[in-house]
Formats: sequence, structure tokens, C-alpha cells
Amino acid sequence: MNEESTNKEDSIAQISRRKFFVKLSLSVAGISAAIAAIPVVSALLAPLLEHPPGQWRTVGKVNDFQLGTTTLVNFIDADPKPYAGVTAKTGAWVRRNEKNDFTAFAINCTHLGCPVRWEKNADLFMCPCHGGVYYADGTVAAGPPPRPLTKYEVRVYNENVQIKTAPIPLTTIGAAKTS
Repeated sequence: MNEESTNKEDSIAQISRRKFFVKLSLSVAGISAAIAAIPVVSALLAPLLEHPPGQWRTVGKVNDFQLGTTTLVNFIDADPKPYAGVTAKTGAWVRRNEKNDFTAFAINCTHLGCPVRWEKNADLFMCPCHGGVYYADGTVAAGPPPRPLTKYEVRVYNENVQIKTAPIPLTTIGAAKTS
């Protein structure tokens, strides 16, 4: 009987040891999963917690723009990454309406982000990718674009025309105003 009780104690010790290692393994796996999830969760939450940067960029002097004309201007994106290289450069279409009244449109079509071009003779913005067409005020004239061209805020500061930039405005989330 003494041997039998010793065997029972050994089997209890083995079961306890097995349970211990199962719990240890599950704990290590849980901690590893939590550590691996930190970057994923932070990447998902970062856009909700960060305020998108907006910077005023000078795109030219007031006298560089003629009344009633639309001109392509280039500037550095508001949120360039260190590895961005030439992709940190972007542009906008600036229209001078009156003496100190300017409108600036993003160069990206609101359909899929293709660059639009200004057709001076037709007074239209044209998207070469899918046939999107916009009027001079940025509203949709034809094609698949779901909304007007995104507008940047514009100001005249010390005789300089400035645009308040935002990350590339493929949607209305990162840009200033749309109308």
C-alpha cells in the first residue's frame, strides 16, 4: 500500500507539473501575442489620435498670377516622410478670381486620386484615367468622380499667396474644405 500511495503522489505531481507547464506555455503565448499586437493596434489608432499637420506653404507672389487664370503650383507635402524623396512634392491648381481672392484645388481626382490637368480652352479640369471632368469651380461636370475637387485654404500674406497644405487629399479627411 505504501508503494501505491507513492505512485499516486507521483502521478499527482506529474499532473501538477503538466498543468504548470500548460499554464506557463499559455501565459508566454498570451504575453507574446499582446506584445505583437501593440504595433498593430497603434497603427490602427494613430490616425484617430493624431492631428493631421497643416502648414502654410508659399506658392508664389500675388503678381505671379493673372486675374481669371488657373496655374499649376508645386510645393512640399505637409507630412513628408524621411524616405519620401520626390514623392514628397505635390501640387495644386491655383485660380486668381479677384485682386486678393484665390482658390486652390488639389491636383488629385476624387475618384481614384489620378492627377487632373487644366484645359484652358475648355475651362475644365480633366482626369485622364477614367474620364472625370470638373468645371472651373471644381464641381463635377461628368464621369465617375463622387464629389468636387478638394479645395485648399488660401491666403495672401505679405504679398505672397499661401496654401494651407494637408496630407495628399485623396479623401476629404485630410484636406481643408470641399464644396
